[in-house]
Amino acid sequence: MIHNPILPGFNPDPAICRVGADIYIATSTFEWWPGVQIHHSRDLIHWRLAARPLTRPSQLDLIGVPDSGGVWAPCLTHAHGRFWLAYTNTVHKQGVFKDTPNFVVTAERIEGPWSEPVVLNRTGFDPSFFHDDDGRTWLTTMCWNHQPRRNRFDGIVLQEFDRAASRLIGPVHDIFPGSPLGCCEGPHLYRKDGWYYLLVAEGGTGWDHAITVARSRAITGPYEIHPENPLLTSRGDPANPLQKSGHGGLVQLADGSWWVTHLCARPLPSAADAARAGTAEPSKPGTGRCLLGRETGIQPVVWGLDGWPRLAHGGRFPAVTPPAPHLPAHPWPAEPTTFDFDDGVLPVCFQSPRRPITPDWCDLRSRPGWLRLHGGESPMSRFRQSCLARRISAWDSTVTARLDAAPRHHQHLAALMALYDSEQWYSLGITWDRDLPGGGGRVLRLAWNDIGTYDQDDAAQVALAPGPVELRLIIARNLLSCWWRQGDGAWTRIGGDLDASKLSDEYGNGTSWNFTGSWFGVQVMDLAGDGWHADIDRIAFTDGAP
Repeated sequence: MIHNPILPGFNPDPAICRVGADIYIATSTFEWWPGVQIHHSRDLIHWRLAARPLTRPSQLDLIGVPDSGGVWAPCLTHAHGRFWLAYTNTVHKQGVFKDTPNFVVTAERIEGPWSEPVVLNRTGFDPSFFHDDDGRTWLTTMCWNHQPRRNRFDGIVLQEFDRAASRLIGPVHDIFPGSPLGCCEGPHLYRKDGWYYLLVAEGGTGWDHAITVARSRAITGPYEIHPENPLLTSRGDPANPLQKSGHGGLVQLADGSWWVTHLCARPLPSAADAARAGTAEPSKPGTGRCLLGRETGIQPVVWGLDGWPRLAHGGRFPAVTPPAPHLPAHPWPAEPTTFDFDDGVLPVCFQSPRRPITPDWCDLRSRPGWLRLHGGESPMSRFRQSCLARRISAWDSTVTARLDAAPRHHQHLAALMALYDSEQWYSLGITWDRDLPGGGGRVLRLAWNDIGTYDQDDAAQVALAPGPVELRLIIARNLLSCWWRQGDGAWTRIGGDLDASKLSDEYGNGTSWNFTGSWFGVQVMDLAGDGWHADIDRIAFTDGAP
């Protein structure tokens, strides 16, 4: 059986592509560097991270992009001997205007090297390439309309792409206005049995999300909507563990079977626990908060005699454990979860908010066996933080890190973080307090940022002896606890229960639209700007209790 989500944790907007026996899924990374995640499978059950193709500032400039800006909805295709990756870099998203330049890069191999980007357009977001049987290549995007009293989601547009000239040519065709579900975006085109099939995401990327299918005999339309639209949604099925289902793509595998990818989200299941923590939202499934963000699921599809695709198990709601395709099993080696940095190589699981990971701040040479982070900007900065983080992919998760930090100023901080974005995070960190006896000293401090409002637990502050300190964060469903120790001593808790469910799209959406997920990471801050650094000896991630 397949166990959904197949890509747990923050992995939304899945675009699927098959080349021979190899199956690839590209997902959005938003403000996190490097850009775009591409996972690889040969059986739909076992997946590995194969590439993050946008690794150069010339391909992707994320400095200053808003939270949940950056890379939206990449599309991965393969044709003419190359992989084609189209993507949006959203540099502004608030208000009626969306600044969303679209680009394409190519590579002969999924591992790269990937080309320099070609600018496509700024019409809207979610660019997608379609390579037709006649050799022509086309680009679809949604069209954004900022004008008052207009539909912001102004339908899907199509334009031909000249591969030799690397530019769009010819007229722009308005091919699909969307269905009554609204918020038409995420287009992908396919050709089968003389029909052009258009898949779009509709309903908004929340509880009413869905995948709509339309078809036409001509690529430019007109397109008729599936008579049983939508193809897939979780709307109307509040007990389904896979909520927000929508935005995906079709693929035919080597065994002849058809599949549709989709994003999904799993609300924390215990409404009673959420009520005790004061976070219950009775109108939403479970707690109404999806700690892990939007994830990737997949469902088998069959084609009816009428030429329309439908979910193989019937209806329109996603299955948690659909049957696997008839393909040879292909497991990958287990990915490590504990890192001691002895090999001098940064583990591939780490990403950075906005900032390219370069040796000038992420240093694996100066102290062999340790990761040295040179202090950067604050955790609220949208420019140059010194932060490395890994996705949280289970409701019950633990991170443990051993840090060596000698702050000289209250503007120095070395912290273990549980974070969502620059507005929402928890920090357990080593800093300096000048009010300690003897003129000040090193302390352990618990702090947080709650939709942009900073505070700290002064009553729980701990004075530290010299030497390295081990820090631990434990998430148990909707609760976060913080721990520390020095040497081989017992673990000591600092502070009380914290609300882990705030590290979710739903919590911040009262003030802004956010679309990412939760992370564990290490952060080193130097607001004094005097070149301060801190070292990390090891960091370990565990699903469940430590």
